[in-house]
Amino acid sequence: MGNENQDIQSMKQRISDLVDEINEHSYRYHVLDAPTISDFAYDMMVRELEDLERKYPSLKRHDSPSSRVGAAPSKQFEPFIHPAPMLSLQNAFSDSEILEFDERVRKALDTTEHIEYVTEPKLDGVALELVYEKGALVVGATRGDGTTGENVTTNAKTIPSVPLSLRIPKGEQAPDKLVVRGEVIIEKSDFQALNQKRLEASQAVFANPRNAAAGSLRQLDSRITASRPLRAYMYATALASVPVDTQWQLLQWLKNIGFLVNPLARKCTGPKEVLGSYSDMLHKRDSLPYEIDGLVIKVNDFELQRQLGEISKSPRWAIAYKFPAVQETTKVNDIIVQVGRTGALTPVAILEPVRIGGVEVSRATLHNQDEIQRKDVRIGDTVLVQRAGDVIPEVVSVVLQKRPDDTSRFVLPSTCPVCGSEVVRIEGEAAARCPNVSCPAQLKRSIQHFASRDAMDIDGLGTKLIEQLVDAGLVKDVADLYTLSHQELSSLDRMADKSASNLLESLKKSRKKSLGKFLFALGIRHVGQHMAFVLADRFSSLESLMAASTEELEAIDGVGPEVAASVHAFFSSERNRKLIERLTEVGVYPLEHLPDEALEQTTGPLAGQKVVLTGTLGTMPRRQAQEIIRSMGGQIASSVSKKTDLVIAGEKAGSKLKKATDLGVKVMDERQFLEMVKDFRGSQEKNR
Repeated sequence: MGNENQDIQSMKQRISDLVDEINEHSYRYHVLDAPTISDFAYDMMVRELEDLERKYPSLKRHDSPSSRVGAAPSKQFEPFIHPAPMLSLQNAFSDSEILEFDERVRKALDTTEHIEYVTEPKLDGVALELVYEKGALVVGATRGDGTTGENVTTNAKTIPSVPLSLRIPKGEQAPDKLVVRGEVIIEKSDFQALNQKRLEASQAVFANPRNAAAGSLRQLDSRITASRPLRAYMYATALASVPVDTQWQLLQWLKNIGFLVNPLARKCTGPKEVLGSYSDMLHKRDSLPYEIDGLVIKVNDFELQRQLGEISKSPRWAIAYKFPAVQETTKVNDIIVQVGRTGALTPVAILEPVRIGGVEVSRATLHNQDEIQRKDVRIGDTVLVQRAGDVIPEVVSVVLQKRPDDTSRFVLPSTCPVCGSEVVRIEGEAAARCPNVSCPAQLKRSIQHFASRDAMDIDGLGTKLIEQLVDAGLVKDVADLYTLSHQELSSLDRMADKSASNLLESLKKSRKKSLGKFLFALGIRHVGQHMAFVLADRFSSLESLMAASTEELEAIDGVGPEVAASVHAFFSSERNRKLIERLTEVGVYPLEHLPDEALEQTTGPLAGQKVVLTGTLGTMPRRQAQEIIRSMGGQIASSVSKKTDLVIAGEKAGSKLKKATDLGVKVMDERQFLEMVKDFRGSQEKNR
């Protein structure tokens, strides 16, 4: 019995150690964006913990990371009465309204001095309240009507950036009760990937990231919530007395005890700085990884907030300055069908031109036949159109009250509108496709993709020129681009001798690109820019990738069965292998293929340099920063050594920054990095 008790105590201690260690690594990954162990090592710890919890279920801790996988479906959500009302904010739509807000604040406080404010991006997500008792998460709830929300605790626990227990420093006690509030979002890239999966599964797509986040948080089956890429940014507390006196200090305190807070928050003095913050945020809006619809402005000092109080359902000490609309209504003048590089037929609405978020929009995607039927979009309809960042504008819904009497449902053609081949639709896929691989439309789109900036970057090869080359029979695949002569090019419409020479020079330069760019240029299905570099980082040469089995591909972190099957099928195709052989014959080699003496440095301010990223960047996710570094010629390294040329250090940079300093490696902060990116892109535009 003694040995058994000893074993139990030993297992209890091991489980406790694993929980603490995994939670710490989860915090460093999801909140600080500064992991200290590999994904594999993390996964192994999680697996060990799950095995022990299955063997000793009574020893499972309330804050175990295994709680994040979700539970069986719930029949319904129980109502949850908020400990304090969740107020809404008054909205402003002009600079003058912000000046009036500042004037009201100073008048109420009877002061002529400048007020200190904190500005934060107004995330376009769904509100979440978290309740902790003695440091443990006990309730997660939606906003509801502000007084009563829905208890979604099981779902909230699946969100990686929601701490299951607070990170209270040793020697200090957690508050008896702490209520924390924030916003749950889905980032733009994750939203697009989620919708693409739903399209391929013939499911209705989400209208926007906010709807996707709200729908994910309110799933009755929390295992579905666990599968969705949710993030929770927290920005406020209620009830409990906190050891800080200002909103600015609160954000830092929340981060220190385990919460994800937005790094773009700014402290401002007076309305002029607030308006400057708004202008900066509006400028960054499209480049941010998530949707924001304005700027939240709060009086910084908590004592001043208490003096100002609230009116009705809004605080007097805060306001939301909303951005210009990214949705507008317009008329559908026509519906055409485009054929993409994979043969997919995409219906596109031709719109009465309308300005959305400062950009004129005249086309919007309708995705596929299922989406057209679901939304019932017809020629002549008045529709709501939305644009967000670089996402192709899309039709959100039809204004049925304005539908003309003589409209009829739109149906995709049964034959390809370009080559006349009979259209096919594979079971389980949403897209209808032209099966003819020689279809001119597919070839034109493939060449466009191959020549794009993120791929082979062939300057001067625009859409109209590609159409001429294909229609004239001069180019039957991308390898033919490299056999074009000056005479053939200069004989084309609007192609002067100088333009022909410039294009030939650009083609010459494009022969030597990185393996990642080359893989992206090939247009392998399910292999986007990021995945292309993941594959390139894993394999030393194109030959080794072409010889890889699906099992080898699936073993790569981030590569699932669908991607592995697609990559393997692409390189197993005799047609694709012949194309790669032809590209090799005309001198197109990924850089990794060349012998050392033949390597030429890529252009850019970081050409040939080994670059290490450390800490958290406030303006972009790490993945985007890595892609930018590669575009400037740099090579991403994971650790600092004497061979490191540059370290880019964000907020909370740790041991890597110290090691770089000790070794005398050049260090650049985020501001300096962004200046370099700006200068590089400016020089690119001048040269184009």
